[in-house]
Amino acid sequence: MKTSAARLGIGGPVGSGKTALLECLVPKFVKRGVEVAVVTNDLLTTEDADRLKNRGILPPERIVGVETGSCPHTAIREDPTMNLLAVQDLELLYPQLDLILIESGGDNLASTFSYDLVDAYIFVIDVGAGDDIPRKKGPGFVQADLVVINKIDLAPYVGANLELIRQEATQYRQGKPLAYTNCKTGEGLAAVIDFISDQVLFN
Repeated sequence: MKTSAARLGIGGPVGSGKTALLECLVPKFVKRGVEVAVVTNDLLTTEDADRLKNRGILPPERIVGVETGSCPHTAIREDPTMNLLAVQDLELLYPQLDLILIESGGDNLASTFSYDLVDAYIFVIDVGAGDDIPRKKGPGFVQADLVVINKIDLAPYVGANLELIRQEATQYRQGKPLAYTNCKTGEGLAAVIDFISDQVLFN
């Protein structure tokens, strides 16, 4: 008998496309019959939660915005109490939940999740930020259960070498999973969905 929902963190720098990724993933899981809820983290607003509610991807009461009041990584790593309480409230209201997605506020390459809060986490980076991101070997990038390299369509327009990113991401991730995505077209999303299904939902 299921006692709690699977919990997946989604972190990464500002503008990397975390919320856009959620907007793509949630409808696909809902279509498969997966019961989903979302917790977002922002410093002093609930802007990401409001955006998701306005998009109508879930009933608004299944989307909870947490105002961390401090550096976002604090609320997902050092002291995840606020997020744990939000998760607990959702599970009490919706005991049938299969998956709770917890989005961190935009942070830097050092952002990681406490495994007291999540079962696994995804780290999202943006090709537009440059092809040197893998070489910086930030803890979020190196340690995440899955890294999503997003906005691959931008590479030719920002002078980023996508092949170099692929080579160095594979090198510095040391065999851990990677996915390359374009949320506008849906390219690469299947790999993210397969990871969540295999490693989080049904693991």
